[in-house]
Amino acid sequence: MCHAVSPSIAAMGSVDTDHGDLVSIEVRRYMRAVLERHLQTAERIVSYDVMVSTLIDAALGKIALQQNSDTRKISAWVALAAVPTLVAGIYGMSVCLVLYRNLRRRRWL
Repeated sequence: MCHAVSPSIAAMGSVDTDHGDLVSIEVRRYMRAVLERHLQTAERIVSYDVMVSTLIDAALGKIALQQNSDTRKISAWVALAAVPTLVAGIYGMSVCLVLYRNLRRRRWL
């Protein structure tokens, strides 16, 4: 944003330094006042830019914290679902093995 006003600062400064003999004293005084006001405005733009960048960084940090919290909750639910699945899988395999042995012993397989 400040890049938009920076070129005009150099142009206004050159009126007083480079072309001082062509411009009257009143106009040079006025241009100095305008230049000072312009510099204040440029500084204000820079401070607003920093403030907005800081607010955006804070918002992104808040979003990251929320996503962390969501990820932890999802992981907890997955762990709750995985344990019964694991137990059922182990017992399911044991039941299949017992059933296979019984069917082989009775010569069904």
